[in-house]
Amino acid sequence: MANITIYSTPTCPYCKMAKQFLTENNIQFEDIDVAANQSAAQEMISKSGQMGVPVLDIDGQIVVGFDKTKIKKLLGL
Repeated sequence: MANITIYSTPTCPYCKMAKQFLTENNIQFEDIDVAANQSAAQEMISKSGQMGVPVLDIDGQIVVGFDKTKIKKLLGL
């Protein structure tokens, strides 16, 4: 089972789509709200080089945005 963290905000439609995709595929993940957690936001920026959300960390592999193809590939779906 992959270790997945998703950096998101409550109002981001692509964040909701990414979380829904993971949930529909019975994949557990940690959701971090970067709007409410400034240190997590800085962690996300240092990992991805991006300020936009969502950012997914799948076993150390960074996916910026809801890139379904890349996410499926990293998860072996």
